[in-house]
Amino acid sequence: MNNQHKKTYFLSDIHLGTPHVPDKRKHEHTVVSMLERMSEDAAQIYLLGDVLDYWFEYRTVVPRGFIRFFGTLAKMADSGIKITWILGNHDIWLFDYLRDEIGIEVIDGAIIRQIDGRKFYLAHGDDLGDLLKSNFRFIRSVFRNKVCQKLYSAIHPRWTVPFAHKWSANSRHKNSEKYGMWLGDEIEPSWLFAKNYIENIDPSIECFIFGHRHLLVEKKLTDTCDFVILGDCFDLFSYAVWNGRNLTLEQFDSNNLNFHTN
Repeated sequence: MNNQHKKTYFLSDIHLGTPHVPDKRKHEHTVVSMLERMSEDAAQIYLLGDVLDYWFEYRTVVPRGFIRFFGTLAKMADSGIKITWILGNHDIWLFDYLRDEIGIEVIDGAIIRQIDGRKFYLAHGDDLGDLLKSNFRFIRSVFRNKVCQKLYSAIHPRWTVPFAHKWSANSRHKNSEKYGMWLGDEIEPSWLFAKNYIENIDPSIECFIFGHRHLLVEKKLTDTCDFVILGDCFDLFSYAVWNGRNLTLEQFDSNNLNFHTN
């Protein structure tokens, strides 16, 4: 099959390893099955952040877990599927290990890509509008500071990993009202950002795609521009597909999958 007839997939917020999911092995199996299905006709796959609930790369040590998921990505990359991973707020400490070992593109920040004749703006979406409060802005700068990262890496993982998971759980509980519900066109940060961007910065954008909100949204921003929030891949198992003509939101049916996870 020619690459021009293949599809581009967009997914985000898998949160592998999250305490929110009671059966982590089943979750990983389901994600792997979804990716394997995509690999049948995929030319490209974009992972728009929070793929892992927590990840910190050490220079010589590989964190435990997710071997089936990483193996699937490696198999896809080896088959010629281009994989781009945009960092979210949970997997910001992804440096060069997966990039070099698997052969994926890792990007910190938003990107604009021309894909099969359409111009896309792609981002995780955690740094938009009112979602980026001053306290979160400060924490974000600390997390990305090279000195702080080096100091953090010197602490034994037996302390940092439980701390990170507890932080994640507390953050999810504290901000639960922001997720899973559209706040309205006059409030929703990613919508306001996209509207301002296309009106004042680049009117040639034809589709904005975001993650982060754990909300499944498809709206027309203008007559020629679509707006999409991808949902998630632990409750909704949702994703977007671009076939060169149409962009659609779909959900993977995980109910018919039977796994032995013991």
